[in-house]
Amino acid sequence: MTNHCCEAMIRRVNVPCDQHNDPFACPDALIKFSAKFQEYGLIIHDGGTSSITIDFCPWCGRRLPESQRDRWFDELERRGIDPGEDEVPAEFQDDRWLAALSRD
Repeated sequence: MTNHCCEAMIRRVNVPCDQHNDPFACPDALIKFSAKFQEYGLIIHDGGTSSITIDFCPWCGRRLPESQRDRWFDELERRGIDPGEDEVPAEFQDDRWLAALSRD
């Protein structure tokens, strides 16, 4: 489980909505958090699933964690997994892969 930088970020990442299952469909959802990449983004409500990656918290101003996107792809490649062709293991769908690397 990721520790977000402040209470405001926690609330914005976890906006409860009884009308929308998808945060990209909910006008109240502002922030997308990708656990597997450790990335935060501002949701673009244009009917798609786009977001703009941010480096600082809009509420407390703290620097957000460095993206692990490149490291994620590197680790899959090291294991011989092509995410465009192969099934990606469950532990790579969230931040479990990072925890496993920390233990190694």
